[in-house]
Amino acid sequence: MIRILDGLVARSFLKVFLAFIVGAPILFILGDVTENLDKYLDRGLTWGAVAKAYLYQLPLFIQWSFPIAGLVAAVFTIQTMTQHREIVAAKAGGVSFHRLILPMIVLGVLLTGLALGLEEVVPRANRVAGDILERRDTRRDFRSNFVFQGEGDRNFAIRSLNVSSGMMSGIVMETVEPGTNRPVDHLTAEMARYDQEVGWTFHTGYYRILGDNGEEITSQFGSAQLRGFKEHPEDFLQQPRKPEEMTYREMGRLADIMIRSGGTPHELLVDRQKKLAIPAATLIIILFGAPLATSSKRGGTAYGIGVALISTIFYLLLFRVTEAVGDTGSISPFMAAWIPNFLFLGTGLFFLIRVRT
Repeated sequence: MIRILDGLVARSFLKVFLAFIVGAPILFILGDVTENLDKYLDRGLTWGAVAKAYLYQLPLFIQWSFPIAGLVAAVFTIQTMTQHREIVAAKAGGVSFHRLILPMIVLGVLLTGLALGLEEVVPRANRVAGDILERRDTRRDFRSNFVFQGEGDRNFAIRSLNVSSGMMSGIVMETVEPGTNRPVDHLTAEMARYDQEVGWTFHTGYYRILGDNGEEITSQFGSAQLRGFKEHPEDFLQQPRKPEEMTYREMGRLADIMIRSGGTPHELLVDRQKKLAIPAATLIIILFGAPLATSSKRGGTAYGIGVALISTIFYLLLFRVTEAVGDTGSISPFMAAWIPNFLFLGTGLFFLIRVRT
């Protein structure tokens, strides 16, 4: 009996979950098309190019859909079983509610792992989509207080850049070891000048070489040039990658550089924590939605839709509020991204305790 019941719960949950995962990205695409299609067409993009870009963005839209799909699937599965008295029958057969929802919890763990796994795919796919949609504007001549990721695993924090004069000031540059992200050298310079023949020349600064055993070799220079530094001034005008175009590791690396250069990367660190909080919300929202759906026996489909919709809106609003507070630095990036999850987890566990088993 237990195996049959587990299979029934799992199939019912997955059926709703997969249906939502298939349908939700279409809604995200329609929303983006409505807002940005004129902009894309004004850039001379064809319908085929726009469609290709959205195809590359599908992993992101699917990842965004996981928590909401988990909530909808949990609510509809349990609410339908409550309405048809299947939960009552299971309890009469000695199966507690906590044991009944175990297949959904197991699926929630697996789906959370899958959502986290998508984090390795989403940034790379979004970079391709961003290039297709030509989001990176290189027509400006000046840029100030920015972070840039260059070739050869070099990262920069620059106070100001003027392309016409080939000058930049307040430079902090760090090279990391591929794979380990261990800093191997660090350069600071008051200014740098670009020449077509020799490239960049850095003036008045320090250059440190960081050894594997923690030893450092520091030298002061009046002027210096670096091998393999091939970026042109125009390259630094590229818009920084959006958070969805960077991996968790890349965002941490850029945040470290900003901190060392005197910046305050609150917004970047909040976005970095969101890369873990949103996938984790898949399991948390299932634990929240399952006991909540038992509170009505006659609500029918309308009740299930209402519970899922209200809970989703509240979660998104709470997420926006804590994110905005975190961006100002009033609370830590971790708390800004995880407060909604902690609140929904605590509420879900409270409901689970209150459910008659």
